[in-house]
Amino acid sequence: MVFEIAEIDVTPGHEAAFEAAVEQAAAQFQKAKGCRSLELHRTVERPSTYRLVVGWDTVEDHTVVFRNSGNFQEWRRLAGPHFAGPPRVEHVNIALKAF
Repeated sequence: MVFEIAEIDVTPGHEAAFEAAVEQAAAQFQKAKGCRSLELHRTVERPSTYRLVVGWDTVEDHTVVFRNSGNFQEWRRLAGPHFAGPPRVEHVNIALKAF
């Protein structure tokens, strides 16, 4: 499994609306080919900054299949209006899981 980590800065004052939009958009990820999990983390030190962590079977399930789907378009329609700038996205593998 590969994890997409998207760091998203939200327009200050939009935090609650963004969280509601992600909750609503979760169904779009759930329907997507190869999507296994979704978590939204809010940064303690910078409360307008979030990390969306999505588990995918492959990088291509995210970058090709999902990004070229109506599910992605709906995700961006719901969450995009709250972005303060473009998300910064990277993909990671687990190198160590201790417990």
